Amino acid sequence: MGKRRSSRKTALQFLYQADSASGGSSSRSSNLRSNFESFCLLHHEAADGETLEFAFLLCQGVLENINAIDGILNRSSEHWRVSRMSMIDRNILRLSVYEIVFLSDIPLPVTINEAIEVAKEFGSETSAAFINGILDKIGKSMERGEFGDDN
Repeated sequence: MGKRRSSRKTALQFLYQADSASGGSSSRSSNLRSNFESFCLLHHEAADGETLEFAFLLCQGVLENINAIDGILNRSSEHWRVSRMSMIDRNILRLSVYEIVFLSDIPLPVTINEAIEVAKEFGSETSAAFINGILDKIGKSMERGEFGDDN
């Protein structure tokens, strides 16, 4: 497994914990870095600095842009609101949308494939297909320029 997938898994676990603890709001504080470092000391002490730094970038990006990300997800998922999605699926999607919309150096197929692989490991048996469908729709919307800088 590559460092970036390991980073995505670490970020997913941190966001899941934050989401389950308080709906995601506790880690949006000014203590995000220290909360993340404490989490990593407990759960990912063997991870290298590069892996943890990319994981932190993902967590920070998701939490700083969560309203825009959830808005994109709500517009892109038919018959599903973000609040009704499983916490695992919701947070995999949030990470992926952050990558797609805000990190232009990661190709769309890479982001989608990584999300599917992480979903297979952490989600339900339907998670991978659910996530693939939503991310594919978001990718097509991005190609049409529907989710620009103003999101």
